[in-house]
Amino acid sequence: MIEIRVVGYHRRRLRPGAVTSMGSVMPLGVSSVERPGQLDPGGPAADDIAPLWWGLLAAGTVIALLVAVLLVLPMVRRRRRMPDASADHDDVPQQLANRWIIGLGVVMPGAILIAVLVFSVSTMRTVSRAAPAGSVVIDVVSYQFWWAASYPADDPDDDVIVANEIHIPVGEPVELRLTSADVIHSFWAPELQGKLDMLPDGTNTLVIEADEPGEYLGACAEFCGVQHALMRFVVIAEPPDEFAAWLFAQRSPASDATADAAQRGQELFAAEDCGACHTVRGAAEAGAATMPGPDLTHVASRRTLAAATIPNTPVELARWLRDPDAVKPGTTMPAPELTADEIDDLVAYLESLR
Repeated sequence: MIEIRVVGYHRRRLRPGAVTSMGSVMPLGVSSVERPGQLDPGGPAADDIAPLWWGLLAAGTVIALLVAVLLVLPMVRRRRRMPDASADHDDVPQQLANRWIIGLGVVMPGAILIAVLVFSVSTMRTVSRAAPAGSVVIDVVSYQFWWAASYPADDPDDDVIVANEIHIPVGEPVELRLTSADVIHSFWAPELQGKLDMLPDGTNTLVIEADEPGEYLGACAEFCGVQHALMRFVVIAEPPDEFAAWLFAQRSPASDATADAAQRGQELFAAEDCGACHTVRGAAEAGAATMPGPDLTHVASRRTLAAATIPNTPVELARWLRDPDAVKPGTTMPAPELTADEIDDLVAYLESLR
């Protein structure tokens, strides 16, 4: 079942390292544009969800004001009658009191709940529509604490797998097949859709669509462990021709290291057994990983690192490699025992993977 929520992470276009209102460092390395509002729909599903949110806000406000008036009114009436202590205050007929109790305590709450139910179910049916035949299909797998997005092809060797980024064509419905590799997570890109749980024993389907090009920040919306708060991802909406070009480039194998530092880094990658967790397609020293870790074939082309926690720059990459736990406490990425020069060589190699 899709759960509709409209608060939390949103599309941002901020400078690298800019501080958000939540006090966290914004990782996206894109141009500085004003931060969109909390309710800034970027696709058809979010457009359908927004009226429900505003309707619930309006209804809640009216009910809160009515309750406040009904609480204050008896106190005001009592104060006006206080001087006449001998008067009989029991001047409200019991029948009228019963009508108020039935009307405000039974009829009105029942009518409100029925209206909310009808509005909510209608919205959920709208945003749960299936993608048309021929739409882009992406398999999204959640891990503690990162995301893998796979673009299946007719030939499995042409499958594209990226970490913490989901590229989609603008103006086209995209079908996401969501599952979890460990515990229950929840996929949530609030400017594009409601949230949907990702289960380890099944697959849920969610359709997203973006109205315009941009970067839409998302996050896990189901507590899943110590790194839940920093388990983020970015949905990148591109014009269809740019999306096709990106997908074609991602299907190519890793680039060969040519610079001396990059070649030394490639040797370190093999010597440190990084390939046990990470795959680099096309590299002679690295085959398929035996443990789950982000595919690094084109890691240098990605915008962020560490589940969209830090920007993908050489400086931040070196900081991540030196001490991953300092960047994301509780991460399963071990810190390699390397010298500063070896870290620089490894960064040079990973920066060559574009």
